[in-house]
Amino acid sequence: MGLADKARNAGEELAGRAKEAAGKVTGNEELEAEGRAQQAKADLKQAGENVKDAFGA
Repeated sequence: MGLADKARNAGEELAGRAKEAAGKVTGNEELEAEGRAQQAKADLKQAGENVKDAFGA
C-alpha cells in the first residue's frame, strides 16, 4: 500500500506542477496558486509516508 500511495502523491505533485505552469503561461494567478497548493499537499502526504516508512508502519 505504501508504494501505491507514493505513486499517487507523485502524480498529484505532477498535476500541481502542470496547473502552476498553465497558470503562469495564461496569466491565471488563481490556477497558478491552486497548482502550488496541490504540490504542497502532495509534499505533505509524501512526508507522512516517509514517517510511516521510518517507523515501519
